[in-house]
Amino acid sequence: MRLLGISAFYHDSAAALIEDGAIIAAAQEERFTRKKHDPGFPEHAIAYCLDAAGGTLDDVDHVVFFEKPLIKFERLLETYLANAPRGFQSFRMAIPVWIKEKLFQKSNLEKALKSFAPSGKLADKLLFAEHHQSHAASAFFPSPFEEAVVLTMDGVGEWATTSVSIGRGNSLTIEQEIQWPHSIGLLYSAFTYYTGFKVNSGEYKVMGLAPYGEPKYADLIFDNLLDVKEDGSFWLDQSYFNYATGLTMTSDKFHELFGGPPQDAESRVTQREMDLAASVQLVTEEIMLKITRNLSKTYGIPNLCLAGGVALNCVGNGKILRDGHFERLWIQPAAGDAGGSLGAALAAYHLHFDRPRQINGTLDAMRGSYLGPEFSQTDIETRLTSAGAHFEVLDDEKLYGATVDSLVSGDGVGWFQGRMEFGPRALGARSILGDPRNPEMQKMLNLKIKYRESFRPFAPSVLREDAAAYFDLDEDSPYMLLVADVKQNRRRTMSGAEEKLFGIDKLNIARSDIPAVTHVDYSARVQTVHAETNARYHALLTAFKERTGCPVLVNTSFNVRGEPIVCTPEDAFRCFMGTQMETLAVGNCFLRKQDQDKSLSLDYTHEFELD
Repeated sequence: MRLLGISAFYHDSAAALIEDGAIIAAAQEERFTRKKHDPGFPEHAIAYCLDAAGGTLDDVDHVVFFEKPLIKFERLLETYLANAPRGFQSFRMAIPVWIKEKLFQKSNLEKALKSFAPSGKLADKLLFAEHHQSHAASAFFPSPFEEAVVLTMDGVGEWATTSVSIGRGNSLTIEQEIQWPHSIGLLYSAFTYYTGFKVNSGEYKVMGLAPYGEPKYADLIFDNLLDVKEDGSFWLDQSYFNYATGLTMTSDKFHELFGGPPQDAESRVTQREMDLAASVQLVTEEIMLKITRNLSKTYGIPNLCLAGGVALNCVGNGKILRDGHFERLWIQPAAGDAGGSLGAALAAYHLHFDRPRQINGTLDAMRGSYLGPEFSQTDIETRLTSAGAHFEVLDDEKLYGATVDSLVSGDGVGWFQGRMEFGPRALGARSILGDPRNPEMQKMLNLKIKYRESFRPFAPSVLREDAAAYFDLDEDSPYMLLVADVKQNRRRTMSGAEEKLFGIDKLNIARSDIPAVTHVDYSARVQTVHAETNARYHALLTAFKERTGCPVLVNTSFNVRGEPIVCTPEDAFRCFMGTQMETLAVGNCFLRKQDQDKSLSLDYTHEFELD
């Protein structure tokens, strides 16, 4: 049985295809359209998934949408009616869109899908899952667990903002929900907006900014904005927010409480924004810990699965793991709405059709999340030649050696290999790499290649077998969704003057023997690299270790700020020519900037809308 899952029309549209329960392909629409967080109908992602499966929509048994639009419309109407006449401007803007497009989503979807079915027949093929059911299914069914508690947390689905399910075998039952407008995801997004960053995009900036600040406003948040019970359930005072019926996230009452209006986008980050970030991060972590401690006590199940946008808060995830109330933790790598496409397909297969689930108990079913397009060596050479690139073709051993040479010399290296990652993290298939021992690498990558704020940290990729030698983590973390501290013996002793530094002044102080991936609080967002799922990246890390003694590389996504991660060899070459990246490896093609036609150089500093 083949099922195609779709998520669309809010942000991060995507498609995923499964066959007899096995995940065949999954990709986000933004990678093809080059529009970050593209919310449109995922026609390119669907075309890719069908091509990867070797068929058309006629060969697919059912198409499953990741949420139920009519229930969402019900929530919209009830919210406006409960708050009338407040929110009329938002109502006036939203309702025509719903009446024209979203209310008739089934017929619109069928119309859009017909181009993929040569027969033109789609009768009875379209199914609908619920939003949090899709999230929960994406978290549990690909996990290595026979039984688990499943926690999903995001902004909002139809009504639910937080849900708890129990997964056993091929069953998944929702046990508890917290409903709109009380949302931990929207609380975090309110502070994202207030600190001058873009909602549904800049939340990870807030998380990265938090270690530079002090949680001075945490008590103010707990005392005024929300009421949190011991079991982690929470209630938000809506008088401080404007997202339910307004066009902004926060209200004048919120601004008065925190001493001023929202920060302008792209304004210089001050100590105040750092302290606000530290405060909302602490509050979020405390809620996550209260919830998970209560779930462990209530259900007595040792395994926990996470999904929903809040599950991308890798700092909070790391604290849940270290808290020890659950023995094992598994997080869906495409935890946001994109992953809902996969969850919808899996929910239909296991729940609607009651098909069995295959579990091996060790590896998960995500295949390392390498589920996107790949290109043959011949295709890569043809595409690069057409783009005007100059390259040499190396065998594997020479490719790894030449790449290590570039890394050791201080270059930022574009690394484009195999199938593209599904989800927001680059995991060694579409990555920019650097030497973590170089104290200038973090600044160089941010300012000369990524064209983004200097405070943003970078993640380490480490050979799984060496993870515990560098980080306080001896668990699998293949999807870069757990933060752990750098080992004490790797840390550099700070001088008295350095210890007294505050805020952004902490940035340029080397804190360990891998300074480029050690955040100001000695933490790191760790990716463990496994030979079973990414043999080429594992081989490169092994070659780097043999040369330097260090099994760690800086790994950041292959894109500039505001650009989706690259998808094709042409995307990679354009990004290479639009930045100060010195070296690029695409398949077995090896490119040096000095060898390229200077007339093909691009200015990427203002190419994309800022994130």
